[in-house]
Order: sequence, then C-alpha cells, then structure tokens
Amino acid sequence: MSDPIQMDEDTPEADVRKRSRAIYILPNLFTSAALFAGFYSIVQAMNDRFELAAVAIFIAMVLDGLDGRVARLTNTQSQFGAEYDSLSDMVAFGAAPALVAYEWAMKDLGKFGWVAAFIYCVSAALRLARFNTNIAVVDKRYFQGLPSPAAAALLTGFIWVVNDNGIAGTAHLGWIPVPWLAAGFAIFAGLSMVTNVLFWSGKSINLRRAVPFSVALVFIGALLAVHSDPPSVLFGLFVCYGLSGYVMSLWRRLRKARAAAPRIK
Repeated sequence: MSDPIQMDEDTPEADVRKRSRAIYILPNLFTSAALFAGFYSIVQAMNDRFELAAVAIFIAMVLDGLDGRVARLTNTQSQFGAEYDSLSDMVAFGAAPALVAYEWAMKDLGKFGWVAAFIYCVSAALRLARFNTNIAVVDKRYFQGLPSPAAAALLTGFIWVVNDNGIAGTAHLGWIPVPWLAAGFAIFAGLSMVTNVLFWSGKSINLRRAVPFSVALVFIGALLAVHSDPPSVLFGLFVCYGLSGYVMSLWRRLRKARAAAPRIK
C-alpha cells in the first residue's frame, strides 16, 4: 500500500487549516477590549455607578462591531477569533447587562428579580449558541431573534436614560415602579433573543458603494440627534429596533392572509 499523500504546506487547503488555527492580534485586540468593557460594566455596577456601567455596554457594542470588520479588511479571520468573539459577547451582552440591571433595581423584587435576570442571561447564551450553529444556513440579511448587542442596548439603555434623568432604580415612573419596568425589559429582551422573529441585520448595506446625497444627510442628522441627547436617542432607536421585527412579522402575516383570502367578484 502506498503512503498517504502528504498535504503540501503551500496548498490552499493547508492555508485554510493554518488560518483556522491561527491567532491574529489585531482583531482579537478589539474583542479583548469589548470583553474588558463588559467586565468594567460589572465592576462599576458593583460600585453603584450604573451610568458608567451602561455606557460601558454601549462601548462594547462599538468594539464588537469593529473586530469582525477589521478581521475581514485585514484578511485575518480565524476559528479562534470566532469562538473568542462569542465568549466575549456572552460576558459583555449576556452576563453584564443582567447583573447591572439586577444590581440597579431588580434585586428589590426578591426571587422574581434574579429570575428575570437569569431569563435574560440564559437567553443570551442560547441566542449565541444558535447563531454559531446556524451561521451557514440563515439568510444573512436578517437575524433570527434579536441580536444580543441590541438586547443589551435595550436593557442598559433603559438604565442609562432613567439615571440620566435623576431617577433612582427604586423610584417610580408615573404609577409603575422602576424595578418592575427593568424586569419587563429584561424578560422582553431575553425572550426576543430566542424567538424566531427576523430582525434586519444591515449586512446588505455596501459601504463602498456610492449613496444618494439624501442618505448622507439622514446619516448626519442621526449623528447630530445622538450627540444632542445620547441616552434618550440611543434608547429610542433600540426600542424601535426591538419592536421592528414583530411589526414586520405581523405585516408579513397580514399580507399572506390577504393574498390567501378568496376574492369576491
């Protein structure tokens, strides 16, 4: 029997294998920074500095959006980077928001408070696991379920905007206690991550392609709006995004029902 063919180190197959095992510094620095932001958020929550804790989650979102793009631009994608990014996301967008919300308000709800925090946390883990296993088969134009960074922004954005208005986590907004509102956001964001509702991913946008001048004006207007009142505007944007999947799902069902309905002549 002849010896098995040895794969040359210069073949494309060998290059793919080496790339999958490689550890690249640049994209993983961004992932590490996002992980640090999540850890920093937890530390600040333990010190009752909840506004800093919420801001740290938003910084982690920006860093998380950069690591993948840097990897693609520099052609340094690897299996290690993908796994490391997923673990970083679990800390920054799973454990950290749940712990921050619990320390801020939900611990006053007793057992229900930590149950609501756990629902969010376990939903983030399930969301990330499903994303990793379905990445090759889903339509890249949409996310199946609310992405974990958006869920984290929804929950911590609520904390940020309430703190920015000088309202404590033990206070009331109108007749509703803030702890119950926080628990409601945690459960809604958590269940939205594991639902089958589709949310627009934005991956169909080609940043290298020319856009109309009106699109540039809208983008500039959005930046100015965020600059004018970051907590309120960012929270409002993520509330709209968190509801968008359900609105579009209802709209699709209504269209199908209307198309299937018999026409009366």
